[in-house]
Amino acid sequence: MGKKVLILSSSPRRGGNSDTLCDRFLAGAVEGGHAAEKVFLKDKTIGYCTGCGACTKGAKTCSQRDDMARLLDQMVHADVIVMATPVYFYTMAAQMKTLIDRTCARYQEISGKEFYFILAAADGHKKAMHRTLEGFRGFTSCLDHTQEKGVVYGTGAWEMGDIKGSPAMKEAYQMGLSL
Repeated sequence: MGKKVLILSSSPRRGGNSDTLCDRFLAGAVEGGHAAEKVFLKDKTIGYCTGCGACTKGAKTCSQRDDMARLLDQMVHADVIVMATPVYFYTMAAQMKTLIDRTCARYQEISGKEFYFILAAADGHKKAMHRTLEGFRGFTSCLDHTQEKGVVYGTGAWEMGDIKGSPAMKEAYQMGLSL
């Protein structure tokens, strides 16, 4: 039986470079016999954390009524979580950071997961993505028993479609296939 894979694409552009890499990871995971789903965060309504404190006072749900409750449930029930972002000013897109902040109500339940990270940036050097990767690692370090299994670096991708034909396309597919 395959793994349950949740791919979170925070690209603001459907078919953008990081989103295209998500599609390749998804194709590999499906071919590998896994139940995989990609969620395009732009299609979801996810409000910013308001710091109301309801989740820190024992509430299992956020006081906001938006799409985050369902997304958080999907994260809790997944075996593998793929977090993908374009790199803007050397950090993750706001859509991804907002999702991470909103996991507060149930973040302790996101345990025992395998994580993969997909990054796409105009800069041609992996080093330029280290801050973004550290942002993801900051999140996963707050979770119990997680494993970072792989990182796809989509370098040199400024315009939409620049990622096509790059080594990152094959890497994303292979990572999905080899779960």
